[in-house]
Formats: sequence, C-alpha cells, structure tokens
Amino acid sequence: MKRRGAIAAAVLVAWAGGLALFMNRERRNAPAQRLAEAALRVSPGAAYYRVEKDGRQIGFASSTIDTTRGGLAIRDYLTADLPVGGAEHRATATSDVRLSRTLALTDFQLSFDADGAPIAVSGQLVGDSALRVVVAHDETTADTQRVRLTGPVVLPTMVPIAIALGEQPEVGRTYTLSSFDPIAMAPTPLTVRVEAESSFVFADSARFDDAQRRWLTAHRDSVRAWRVASDGPAAIRAWIDEQGRVVQMQHALGFTLRRTAYEIAFDNWRMDGGMRPSAVSSNRDILETTAIAASAAIGSKPTSRLRVRLRAANLDGFALDGGRQALHGDTLVVTQEDDTPGRGAYTMPMALAMRMSFRHELSPEPLVQSGAPAIVQLARRIRGDTRDPLIAARRISQWVHDSLKKSISVTIPSAIQVLDSRTGDCNEHTQLFIALSRAAGIPTRAAAGLALVGTKFYYHAWPEVFVGKWVAVDPTFGQFPADASHLRFVYGGLDRQAELLRLMGTLRIDVLTAE
Repeated sequence: MKRRGAIAAAVLVAWAGGLALFMNRERRNAPAQRLAEAALRVSPGAAYYRVEKDGRQIGFASSTIDTTRGGLAIRDYLTADLPVGGAEHRATATSDVRLSRTLALTDFQLSFDADGAPIAVSGQLVGDSALRVVVAHDETTADTQRVRLTGPVVLPTMVPIAIALGEQPEVGRTYTLSSFDPIAMAPTPLTVRVEAESSFVFADSARFDDAQRRWLTAHRDSVRAWRVASDGPAAIRAWIDEQGRVVQMQHALGFTLRRTAYEIAFDNWRMDGGMRPSAVSSNRDILETTAIAASAAIGSKPTSRLRVRLRAANLDGFALDGGRQALHGDTLVVTQEDDTPGRGAYTMPMALAMRMSFRHELSPEPLVQSGAPAIVQLARRIRGDTRDPLIAARRISQWVHDSLKKSISVTIPSAIQVLDSRTGDCNEHTQLFIALSRAAGIPTRAAAGLALVGTKFYYHAWPEVFVGKWVAVDPTFGQFPADASHLRFVYGGLDRQAELLRLMGTLRIDVLTAE
C-alpha cells in the first residue's frame, strides 16, 4: 500500500505527444501564401527512435510525414514498457493529424492504451474559429466539446517543425505559443526557447549480425541540431534538425528518445520483447525514482499537523497557501480539518444561488461523468435519505475506499471506466469520488501534490469537498478528512498534475514537526 502515490506524471509522459495541442501565436496572422510556401519545404519521410530509460531500451517510437493533395499528414507512434509500481506496464500512444496546405489543422485522432483501458481523443475543425473535440473511453462514454480557436493549431510533435519552417533557429530566440489540452478544454500559454546548437551523429541504416543476432549500425549520418526547451505541463526538451525533426528528446521522468535506424529501434526491441522482466527494481521504478526523501519519518499514525521546509525548487505558481495550508517563506504548515466541519452550513439540495456559485464544482467534465445514469443512481443509493453533505460525502468516501481494489495503474481514468473495473490507484479513486459526490449535489474538486508514507513523499491525488468549507478527503487511504501528511501543490485533474514534474530532482523537504 506504500505505492499508491499518483502516477499521472508517468502517464502524461507516455501520452505527451497525443494530449496537448499547440497554437502558434506568431504565425496566426501570417499570410496563407507564406504558410503554403513553408509547407512545401517539409520533406516527406519517417524517423525512428529508441525509447530509453537509464540506458535501457523500454520502447519504440516513430514519426512519419506524408504529403497529400490537401496538405500534410503526420502520424506519431510510441509504445513503451513503463516501470511503475514494481512491474512493467505496456502503454501505446498514437497521433494522426492532417493539416491543410497552409498548415492549418483540419482534423486529428489521438489514442492511448495501457492496462486494457483505452482512451481516444478526436478533433475536427469547424469553420475557421472552432474545434469539435470528442473524448471517449468507448462509444458509450463519449464527451463532445466545441472549443473556440483564435489561430492555427498544431500538435506538440509539430512544434519543432513549426519552429524550423520559419527563420533558421537561433540560440537565444524564444517563440510564444499557446497550448490546448483536450482534457482541460482550455488554452495554456507556453514559451519555447532555443538554448543551444550542436552536431549529432546517428545510425541511418543497419546490418544484421548473425553472430550476435542483432541489428548493428551500417552507416552513420551527422546533422546540425538545436536544443529547444519549454516549461509547464507539456514541457519540451528536444534537439531538432533543420527540417524540424527530433534528433533526441528528454522527458522529465528520465525517458529519452534517440533517433536511429528502424531495425535498431524496432526489430532489436521486438526480439527482446519476450524477455521482459515481470518485476522492476526500485532504482528503475518511476514511483521510487520520483519520490522525494523526507528528513525524518513521521510514523504510521495519521498526522493532524505537519510543518515542513521546502528547499531548492522554484515554487512559483503552485497552490501551496490557502485553506488548511499556510506558507510562511519556505515553511509550509498543514493542519488537518476538524472531522465535523461546517455541520449545518447547508442542506441538500443546495439553493439555486449557491449552486450557481459552485457550478464548475458541480458539473460533469469529460472524464468525470457525474451526469451519467449509472453514476447518478449509485450516488443516490449511497447517499440514502440524508440531506447533510458531510454525512453523504463520508458515505461516498467509504464506499469508494471499500469497493475499489488498490492497484497501480498507468491508465487515463474516467469515472465510468473506474466504476466498471473497480480497480486503480489514487487517480481512479479520485475520479470516481468526484463524479459520485457531484451527482449527489456536493461541490467537489481534485487536488494533487505529495503524500508522506514512511520516509518518502510520493506523488498523490485526492479530492476536496465543500461541506460548509473545503475539506480534503482521501478515499484511497480511507481518510475522512485526509491527514496533514498530504501536501497540496495544485488543484485540478491529470492536466494540472503534470505541473508537478518540474519539482523532480530539485525539491528537498525537511520535516520540522509532526503531531
């Protein structure tokens, strides 16, 4: 049970090429003719990559660009064995995008599949200023949104090409972009920097060695490349060539994509596929390698008040102060709420004016289907005849804790899917709890950060409910309210949890007092 921490970060790394969309503000007012000329400079072809972690190949990736009568077609593919929770989880992501002659998006299809829980995101341009986006785990759980656009839209893997199609990359130059996440259905500013220039040598053809039974390098090619980087949830760390093709890319969790010949990237990995180990050592496990050591253990009993010092990391933009948390300089104090907060503050159903003030926290979302009949019926059954939101929230938390098998997962969970599978980690517990609570009429939101277990802080997600005031609860650990060992950094679901990646390798935590 010590490994129930959030693994959303790992999922987002594997899915980074397929979730977020980028809109280039600098190019949105460019004449169509100039964009059409730029599109002609894109050379059709394919690039292949070894997906590595700690020098060991864990997967294969490819990126293919074809020219069509109408413009360009780009297909990206990645499959990898993610070492999470003591085992390897096979995850596969695909991205199919079609652009017009002026490099404007016409439509796209994205998919991610891991642990038998596939999810698909598709989008189609509607007119010049809207995108119709459909998010679904299957045909019965599709959620359709119409998103307003203010300029051209490209996928993250197209960002290097968009940069290269302009003037030659120059060290020190920045590009202002805006990202759009189909899960959050909202744009996010992004700045891409050109940080360095260098030369790379990679294998562009291979030969089979009968003695080693392996594909080896037959010929090498050298390319001039520039390092581009961005911060935020969809952070980029990549070397790109003059054509805008990735030469090497680093992910925040230690994954690296290295360009090489197809046979070396795919055939060698395929031949090794049957020898995948069933267990993962702690020095390779994502949960363990991303955990943050604490200066002291706090014991096994729930903590009502915790004081910690946060060192080294840049904490700008995190939701550390407010509610049960108080930040004083670099010292964070977390105080567990009373177990009967806000009793009598309101009764269900809420008055209309109060419901309007919490309309976001009461509404369905693409992966939180609180209006689905199965969710609504179950919420009513669990709530029973009580009109007290505190009692209802406690009942829902207990039901979720008791009904879900605690299992590490690398899926992108939806409430409906979790209700069907009855298994998962903190993200699955949180999604289902939020959906059931909103269906019962209780304002609920997601929080994410770190939870202390023993001597390490693990990435974790949990819900908060409004029962007269906001209260953190944890159906994964079976805590109502959640104890003070939960350090909140962000509000929001998987789209916001990716922001926690920038803490990796920098944050240090000293436990000052624990009560």
